[in-house]
Amino acid sequence: MKPSLSLRRRARMLLSLSFVAVAVAACGPLAPQRQATVDRMYVLYCGEAHIPDISPWSPGVDVGKPFDFSDNCYLIRHGDDWMIWDTGFADALVDAPDGVAGARGMRARRTRTLASQLAEIDVSPTQVRYMVFSHTHGDHVGNSRLFPTATVYMQEPEYDAAFGPEPERYGFVPSTYETLRANPIVKLHGDFDVFGDGSVRILSTPGHTPGHQSLLVRLPKSGAVVLSGDAAHFTENFVARRAPGFNFDVDQTRRSMDRLATIVEAEHARLWINHDRAQSLTIAHAPAFVE
Repeated sequence: MKPSLSLRRRARMLLSLSFVAVAVAACGPLAPQRQATVDRMYVLYCGEAHIPDISPWSPGVDVGKPFDFSDNCYLIRHGDDWMIWDTGFADALVDAPDGVAGARGMRARRTRTLASQLAEIDVSPTQVRYMVFSHTHGDHVGNSRLFPTATVYMQEPEYDAAFGPEPERYGFVPSTYETLRANPIVKLHGDFDVFGDGSVRILSTPGHTPGHQSLLVRLPKSGAVVLSGDAAHFTENFVARRAPGFNFDVDQTRRSMDRLATIVEAEHARLWINHDRAQSLTIAHAPAFVE
């Protein structure tokens, strides 16, 4: 008796699958897909601050202890595109060699401008297409006006707080970022893949401010780096999950630190804490770059 048509079709399918299996076996195991990366990242000096008593930033610890904050900005090259993460204290601070007084006794200063550092590596502010801030405090948005054509990516709760009726409630000073109203702005609702290939991912980490963000950057040689913004101000606070009482939401801050710790472990990433001066001194700064 002849086999039925369905049986003959099944036999041909099994035969075809067996040929595929043999071919795959002959080629060995499939190589894992290579993760997309940026080309390089410049770490730019964006000011510094002297704190006479660090305890407001680490409640109950180091009362009366002075501390120095670093303040960095990060310029990322992705193919023909440039992205800036944070813009630091305003360049105008170079004209105040003794610094400028700020909140909680802080004294902020700059010895070099952001504009001069960009010129040193031959990048014009008009070449920067993407501008992202960890948050809207003055030590992070101080030079936002340098990039009038860049598209800004901001969490919607941060935008609402910064441009709403009570910005001072969140420690925001509108004069430091007012020109952003003229920039193209994309309002985010959570994480966002900037270039669409996983090489740079904005991470929603609220708590310090309503729409605080961190950034995951994949580098071709150094691997993954997480720029944590002000989710924590220095390493000891991150390890102990200490959050300043003046943060927008202390409990939310701790949850964001927990989230960053999980991401750092899963990505085998390094965590760069913006204001941790001791750590900053170990990182190559522009005109050198990290890749």
